Amino acid sequence: MPPGTYMEKNKIPDIVVARLPRYLQVLQHMQQEKHLTTNSKELGDRLGISAAQIRKDLSQFGEFGKQGTGYSVPFLINTLQSILNVTTAWNMVVVGAGDLGHALARYQGFTNRGFQVSMVFDNDPKIIGKQIGPFIVQDSAEMVEKVRAAGIQVAMLTVPASSAQKVAEELVKSGVKAILSYAPIVLNLPAYVQVQYIDPILQLQHMTYYL
Repeated sequence: MPPGTYMEKNKIPDIVVARLPRYLQVLQHMQQEKHLTTNSKELGDRLGISAAQIRKDLSQFGEFGKQGTGYSVPFLINTLQSILNVTTAWNMVVVGAGDLGHALARYQGFTNRGFQVSMVFDNDPKIIGKQIGPFIVQDSAEMVEKVRAAGIQVAMLTVPASSAQKVAEELVKSGVKAILSYAPIVLNLPAYVQVQYIDPILQLQHMTYYL
């Protein structure tokens, strides 16, 4: 990613960017319900976010609605998809073909949301060569070369914490610029690489505080 582009995008607070996929998800549900227009109050009620916050977030990217008429649902969907760069499907690589990687590789919900798995890798000789859905698990030793040749920029990392850093570094070498990591460890990678973490234990511990 060119440094100028990286800096320009980072002028928008990340907490705002993180809410945009939630807005898009709700709008897509509304479209399925045949809604043609909506407003910040209705969106806020569905999301548990104030209408003022929604208006403030959207204003970071321009003007999308009119006073008294609200937002066009199809137009706002298209605009958010463009902002989030999901107007076409991004190819993804899954690294780690254990139970979680197996489930992600077979998951059918990515394609209509802007993503599609295209390769699966593992370093376990017992798993390499096995079929997972439409994919044959490939040897991680060949990952850098194959991912670079395919031009893939997005990866899901489902390897143990002990190997996550090394594998993530290999992904960066291959040209990957966005990693969704399920490994319970914080990765140390270049600033231009976007990393998001999913750790169910942390979420469970967050919830049990309130029980």
